Amino acid sequence: MKISAQNSYLKIFCLSLITLVIGCKKDMKTTSKNPLLQEWKGPYGGVPAFDKMDVNDIEKAIEVGMELNLTEIDSIANSKEAPTFENTIEAMERSGAELDRVFTYYGIMSSNISSPEFREIQATLAPKLSAFSSKIYQNKALFDRIKSVYEASLITPLDADQQRVVELTYNGFAMRGAELGADKKARYAAIDKELSTLYNTFSDNVLHDEENYVTYLNADQLDGLSDGFIKSAAAIATEKGKEGSYAITNTRSSMDPFLTYSTNRDLRKQVWTNYYARGDNGDAYDNNGIIAEILKLRRERVELLGYKNYAEWRLQDRMAKTPENALDLMEAVWPASIARVHEEVADMQAVANSNGDNITIEPWDYRYYAEKVRAAKYDLNSDEVKQYLQLDKLRDAMFYVAGRLFNYDFTAVPEGSVPVFHQDVKVWEVTDKDTGDHIGLWYLDPYARQGKRSGAWATTYRSHTTFDGKKTVLASNNSNFVKPAEGEALLVSWDDATTFFHEFGHALHFFSSNVKYPTLNGGVRDYTEFQSQLLERWLSTDEVINQFLVHYKTGAVIPQELVAKIKKAATFNQGFGTTEYLASALMDMKLHLADPENIDIDAFERQTLADLKMPSELPMRHRTPHFGHVFSGEGYATAYYGYMWADVLTADAAEAFQEAPGGFYDKEVAKRLVKYLFEPRNSIDPAEAYRLFRGRDAEKEALMRDRGFPVN
Repeated sequence: MKISAQNSYLKIFCLSLITLVIGCKKDMKTTSKNPLLQEWKGPYGGVPAFDKMDVNDIEKAIEVGMELNLTEIDSIANSKEAPTFENTIEAMERSGAELDRVFTYYGIMSSNISSPEFREIQATLAPKLSAFSSKIYQNKALFDRIKSVYEASLITPLDADQQRVVELTYNGFAMRGAELGADKKARYAAIDKELSTLYNTFSDNVLHDEENYVTYLNADQLDGLSDGFIKSAAAIATEKGKEGSYAITNTRSSMDPFLTYSTNRDLRKQVWTNYYARGDNGDAYDNNGIIAEILKLRRERVELLGYKNYAEWRLQDRMAKTPENALDLMEAVWPASIARVHEEVADMQAVANSNGDNITIEPWDYRYYAEKVRAAKYDLNSDEVKQYLQLDKLRDAMFYVAGRLFNYDFTAVPEGSVPVFHQDVKVWEVTDKDTGDHIGLWYLDPYARQGKRSGAWATTYRSHTTFDGKKTVLASNNSNFVKPAEGEALLVSWDDATTFFHEFGHALHFFSSNVKYPTLNGGVRDYTEFQSQLLERWLSTDEVINQFLVHYKTGAVIPQELVAKIKKAATFNQGFGTTEYLASALMDMKLHLADPENIDIDAFERQTLADLKMPSELPMRHRTPHFGHVFSGEGYATAYYGYMWADVLTADAAEAFQEAPGGFYDKEVAKRLVKYLFEPRNSIDPAEAYRLFRGRDAEKEALMRDRGFPVN
């Protein structure tokens, strides 16, 4: 997630771990021409100068950008004019343009093309960025003006969007200690500074283990693996100076298919162990001690504000409102989830026994034998399905859905006309199908590479606003697909195709924004995953299947009997998927509710899983020592449950389409979807937005039905 500098005093950078900061005074004349600070020029309302991006420019650019932003903030805070929405709130929305531009480049260097040189700079900047953030949040004169505007708005309400901005701004400052006394403010700032360094170290440690624990195979160790995977593994090994070998990298995109198809159990165990031990190897890159310190500092910081624990503080502005509400949802689903795991394991053990394998199912066996069960129970071979899931065709399918629901056209931008930060990145222009109006640009960075963080994500380089002239959207989707060998099609699993649609849902949420002020482009964490999870549902619509799921060699449409098998197996392995996710979400919440004093992270993890009766045959999706969502920043801390909260909304909203005459392409339901759930962003309360769409609150029974779990 990328957050603009205009909103930096309302939110912390959560995935890249930026907490905005003040640096040393610099000679502005010597750095003002820094290319990273310059206004974006060129077509499409101006685009980032990725072709001029140099790691050697980033530190100075950030320091100058911070200084410029602080000057703007001081001018607002010290104005002699009586505080108004225009001269205080709107002025804050307008501030920080230079820093905003710099952070676009910083985010790319952090997430997409990190290097040892950049990580050193990042470590140096982290405490400075934290200090900068504190200078804004703790500016008493600034907060006094914000408070004055806020209190006046309670007597004489402003326009709805202005009122929302004022409330979000005021509450953001209050939650960050703006009303504390001097001593507590100083301690609050010191804690933020310490945390920023810990977050950075945590991320670096995980990246170290991802880059250094590579499993190299020889030609005799490839049984079960697809030709495409083998060719990719060979290409990666060659890139790493191991020509003639085959590289299994320590990332999910490489680990998952290997564990699913490799017949070599010892190698499966090795790859599994490497992946799930990231940050937990008892060496200089071990994260357990860092996590303990993070938890302790987070608790101390919120206690300064009068809260009992971090979760209580964090969830007050989320849809869940309280940790108890979040736990209630998770614990309602958990029993059905682990019961399903036991059923799945029994099925897998039966297959293993019938094959004479003489094993007891272990975590490194789950994916392998689940695939065997899938083939036996549903006559469904995942590798066969992959033959019809070409990444390029899936991209075209997403464009088709965007056209049907949002009235968007996507047109490839000629290579070289828009700067990109890597040759693999491609760009499309997004326009309105009827008017031809320019909406924005969509950047796609699909492949894994050295220095790129794992997983998949969406981000913006520029968000839609209109308060100071219309700004069009620059949005990006980022994946970690293993790059195919030259001339080979990139075939993906059904799960990977679903994730591709998911992240595109975030992009559509960015593009559809119809808000006036930058702050309103922000999101409520347990709501922002809803839009993306909902878009996953269009992958399995007939319109997509019949047009875009075609064989990579023959071009033949996926057979209907195979489609029927896919749909019949839609709830297959939901025990695994739900349980591995919920275990992480529950762990996140319970860690932040526990007393952090002298906490032993490894012991706490083991005891919590035992108390939950976690099935031994699978791990949490993200074990604590590499749980970047929660410990590389604060965006998902005590908020990982948000995916399930959003899933309730998703399942309920999907039923609204299923019930409509036109199904998932029903024009009236689609119109409400865009109007109430995509366009407003954070300009209205999410719960109210959902009621406007559905006519009622979402019901968790829809989620249970969706996953094939019993409904009480």
